[in-house]
Amino acid sequence: MAKTIFEEMGGTYVRQGDYFIPCLTLPAEKENQPIGVWGQRHASYLKQYQKVLFINLLTSGKLNSYLADINEQAEELFSRLVKQMAEREGVTELLKAENPMEWVGRMNSIQACVREVVNKEIIFI
Repeated sequence: MAKTIFEEMGGTYVRQGDYFIPCLTLPAEKENQPIGVWGQRHASYLKQYQKVLFINLLTSGKLNSYLADINEQAEELFSRLVKQMAEREGVTELLKAENPMEWVGRMNSIQACVREVVNKEIIFI
């Protein structure tokens, strides 16, 4: 019996009942980097709206490093924009000491605005 292309490339089959199932394994990723909130949001977006890209990254073994990179970019942008907006709006440590409730409210507002920017620019693209 002639070998299949899969067998010629070094693949093997396992017999289960009347069927031959190919032995497939995913390639190991280089390092297991932690994926934060931003990476998880992007993974959820890819699963729902860009299934082909998600499957390609998963089967090539690059999904974890890709999501870790996205997470790192999003965290850096988030912290930079929060700092810039807080300076522009006059939200300082002095305000925090004098009126903590106002400081918390203004910082929450700034973080919500920045979260929308990060989602639009990095996560949901």
